[in-house]
Parts: sequence; structure tokens; C-alpha cells
Amino acid sequence: MTTATFPMIETLKGNATGLFLRKRLISFGLPVLVLAYLTYIFFTFDISGLAQRADAENARTLVADSYSYKTHVARDNRSGEIEIAIEGERKGEYVDGTSPDWVTLGDTETLIDLGDGHLVTYGTETIRFEIPDYGTITATPNRRAGVQAVLPQGEVPEWINVSKNRLTVTTDAGRLSVTRNQTQVFKYNFGWELFFFTLDSPYHGLGIGEVISRVVSGEAEAIFHDFWTNKMWRHQDVAWALAETILMAFLGTMGAGIVALPLAFLAARNFAPLLAVRFAVRRLFDFFRGVDALIWTIVLARAFGPGPLTGALALLITDTGTFGKLFSEALENVDNKQIEGIQSTGAKPVQRYRFGVIPQITPVLLSQILYYLESNTRSATIIGAITGGGIGLLLTQAMITQKDWEEVSYYIVLIILMVMLMDWFSGWLRGKLIGSAEDKH
Repeated sequence: MTTATFPMIETLKGNATGLFLRKRLISFGLPVLVLAYLTYIFFTFDISGLAQRADAENARTLVADSYSYKTHVARDNRSGEIEIAIEGERKGEYVDGTSPDWVTLGDTETLIDLGDGHLVTYGTETIRFEIPDYGTITATPNRRAGVQAVLPQGEVPEWINVSKNRLTVTTDAGRLSVTRNQTQVFKYNFGWELFFFTLDSPYHGLGIGEVISRVVSGEAEAIFHDFWTNKMWRHQDVAWALAETILMAFLGTMGAGIVALPLAFLAARNFAPLLAVRFAVRRLFDFFRGVDALIWTIVLARAFGPGPLTGALALLITDTGTFGKLFSEALENVDNKQIEGIQSTGAKPVQRYRFGVIPQITPVLLSQILYYLESNTRSATIIGAITGGGIGLLLTQAMITQKDWEEVSYYIVLIILMVMLMDWFSGWLRGKLIGSAEDKH
């Protein structure tokens, strides 16, 4: 071993030691940084306070509202008139003199049987609520004195809220609310009531067998009309909203593909030799995709007004930037031999692009476009809430008003089914146009 060998060995040893130290620092340093970041998030966003503020009862009520409906039995304390309506809506109101089988209308008293021994009685002046294992609660509303409530002796339970002007009793069987001017009972029932037919339909309350027999006997058109024009669930409007959402996604995605393809040639190094042109087009792509589609939606809504077309344009602009980048990269990776072969036949530049370039990048183009078509179906739901179109608008309206959470769950189910359908359709179309992996072997 020569003298010159020792410095080389020391250098290699030093390099190895430095490399080992860097790897060890990364191995231990990254987890420490992640832990520090998570600790910062924990205190900054007050995770512990969020857990304390969580209300399990509200969550349980919300979940129950998604698969059940409320029937309101309301009495005007001034006139004594009683109204019974599904979800308290005029469209679901029972005709005068009619009621569910658990409500007994009388001249002087109305008896409401909430089940399991829970009985509410609307008297001429006093309301009584008989609760098993607790006792009877009475309330006398008066416009001047407020609500005079009498409860069984003992500590007031948490499920009773009583004040001078209001009495609220919430049980598993139902809820009673008494104010100076109005008394209401809310009874929950499982299912989505009036989903098929409203109360004024001659087919309401019929069994499945009876409906089928009437379909066979020639009433199919009338039955479908009553279902399709349901005033409570608005199936016709919901179907059109779903079509608008899919239309927004389709127009935005396909339009972006058409616009991005010719621009991608100007951004590809092997098709646009001028650096200034490539730089300008690529920065344009960065600008288009750098601004989120929701921001474009707000800007375009101010310019063109709300509507599905505005949402489609927002998707088109954002996806033009994304497609432009993807298509230009695909163009830079094409095989020049195929282009040279077309050129040797005397083909013009347009013909060389058509027969030498496009067939090579078509699988990439179609694959990306179909993937974004599926993704934009979800995005169009959110965009529709801003532009005033599609199923997103109906979902947002139902959530803001907090009218019927079963209606919210209905829209969510439809959105999931729509996305699943578009996923299947894009996969099927991709297999037909590009071919599956099994076909290539």
C-alpha cells in the first residue's frame, strides 16, 4: 500500500461518515419535525376544546333525521285550530278532519299517542303530557302570563327545558313544545314519508301489490305522473339537476381537451423551437390550473351570471391548464421514427401530425380526459352550489335551511350513485377506445 493510498482511504471514510450522519439525521429529524407540526396543529386549532364542544345528542338527532321524518301536530293557542303536516310543510298537510291513526281529533280534546305510554292531550286551555316512570306534565299557555308549567316533584331532568315563555320536553317517543301562541308535538317515524306519493294522491297509502295491479290495469301513466311530480321530493327537478351536473362535467372536460391539444403543440420542445413561445404557453397553463375551479366559478359568475354554463366554463379553464401540461409532456415523448416514416412518403406537416403524432398520444389523451370526466362529476356538484345549477344547488339549499335532513341524505345517495355510474362509464369507454390490459397481451 503506497503513501498516496492513505489520504484516499481517509477521504472515502470521511465521505461515508458524512453520508451516514446525514441519513441518521433525516431518519430521526423528519419524525421529530412531523411530531412538532402535529403538536402545533393540536394547540393552534384547539383540538381538545373541539372534543369538549362536541355534542353527541345533536349528532344522534342529525343521524336520526337522515332516515326518518317528523310529523308536526300544531295547535294555535289563540284560536284552538289544529294543523297536522309531514315535516310541517303545507305540501304535506293533512286535510281538515283527517289525521294519522295515532292522533284522535275531538271537539274539546285532541289525543296524541306517541307510543310506549307517552300520551299528549290538547285540552281547551291546558296541555297534558303523560310520561311513563316520570309522571304527568301540565302546561297552560297564556298571552300575558306566559307558559305556566307544572312538573312532578323532584329535580328537573335534562330532557325538560322550562322557562317563563317556553316548555320543551324531549323524549325517545317524541317532543312537545309549548309557547304562548302555539303548541307543537313532533313525532319521528322511520323512513322517507311521501317519497312516492303525496297525501293528495289517490295512490297514497296503497300497498305495493295494489299499485302493481293498477299499473297492469292501465293506470301506469297516472301513477308515474303522481310520482314524477311529487311536490315534496321533486323527483322531476332532482333528475334535471343530476343531468345538469353531468352536463357541466362533460362540457368542461371535453371543451378543455379540445382547447388544450393545439396549445400543447406550442408548449412541446420538439414541436415549438422558439423558447419565448414555449415559455408563454407554459405560463398560461400554470395560470389556468393554478387558480382553482371554485375561484374561476366566482369570477365567471360575476361576468356571465349564475347557471350551469358558468360552471362548465370554470372547469374548462382549469382543465385546459392541466391537460395542456399533460399533453405537452406526452408530445415530447413521441417516437420520431414514426414521424420520419410518414414524412418519407411526402406527407405535409399537418399530415405528419395527424398520422405520425396523434396515434401515439391518443391513449394518453383519452385516458386523462376520461379520468378527469369522472373527477369533474364530483367537482361539478360543488361548483353547482355556487353557480346555481345542478344537484349541488339542491343539496346546499337543503343543508342551509335544515328543513329535511332525510332530503339531504337522499341527495347524497344520488350523488354517490352518479359518481359510481360515471366511474363505470369512463372505465367501460376507456376499455372500448384504448383497450384493456388483457387485450394487449
